[in-house]
Amino acid sequence: METRRRAGTFLRGLLADLPRKNCWTLAEHAGETDPHGMQHFLARASWDTDGVRDDLRDYVIGALGTDDGVLIADETGDVKKGVHTVGVQRQYTGTAGRIENAQVAVYLAYAGRGGHAMIDRELYLPKSWTEDPDRLAEAGVPDEVEFATKPALATGMITRALAGGVPARWVTGDEVYGADPALRAELETQRVGYVLAIGCDRRVPTAAGPVRADEASAGLPRRAWQRFSAGAGAKGQRVYEWAWIDHTDRVHRDDEQDTQQWLLLIRRHLDTGELAYYRCYTPDVVPLRELVRVAGRRWAIEESFQAGKGLAGLDEH
Repeated sequence: METRRRAGTFLRGLLADLPRKNCWTLAEHAGETDPHGMQHFLARASWDTDGVRDDLRDYVIGALGTDDGVLIADETGDVKKGVHTVGVQRQYTGTAGRIENAQVAVYLAYAGRGGHAMIDRELYLPKSWTEDPDRLAEAGVPDEVEFATKPALATGMITRALAGGVPARWVTGDEVYGADPALRAELETQRVGYVLAIGCDRRVPTAAGPVRADEASAGLPRRAWQRFSAGAGAKGQRVYEWAWIDHTDRVHRDDEQDTQQWLLLIRRHLDTGELAYYRCYTPDVVPLRELVRVAGRRWAIEESFQAGKGLAGLDEH
């Protein structure tokens, strides 16, 4: 009961309008004279973090779950000082937009018609940590934890969500995840569609064989481009021009013939003409507008990061 009560006061403190959020300020907000109780809750109290994760996931799906839901994978970092925080090293973090001494975690968000929320997380441990047993032991990292890439962490969370009954028809993510063949293969095995960003130099399948994404899109005629909104942004609808290169295939599965689509989706900025590329798969034929909708949902996890850090102080330690 004490841990449950402490969790409630801790969360109320995170949601309070405090200028800075740490164990001292959260304790003061709760009317306590020192931070020892909050520190004990975070560092030593016995509670099932994965069980809380599953409860949160079930709550989110109960409120937002839809049959066309989208799972979104992305990472974010917290800039740190020193070398003792678990997982910290000099590495790129989008939070700073450059290489910094930081701790990075991969998150999974769910987006339905009624809103979006984060439902899972995994801390990224660089090889400078996983190849140093003494450092792992000192930080309290479980013995079974091994090095895993960010896409591998995302794949594990997606698989866990699907096994837990999350109603997701799609997965989306940025170039880190679009470049990973193992992630794409797992989604295709589970017959879950994806719209994953890729770099212009990534090779994609076409009727003429694998070619670079920018080369495949270079000869598209004017009529190939259609104008759609990728969803509402801070400055209104995010309208771009979109085109696709369709590589529909018929495959035999359990003595039945299925139609599956592998596509290259291209986005063109209306003013600058800048191009962005997405590698796509769907077990069923879908219209271009649906792929655009999924591509636009990737921004939902950025909104969740901003809300978590800006409103709940999740970047303050």
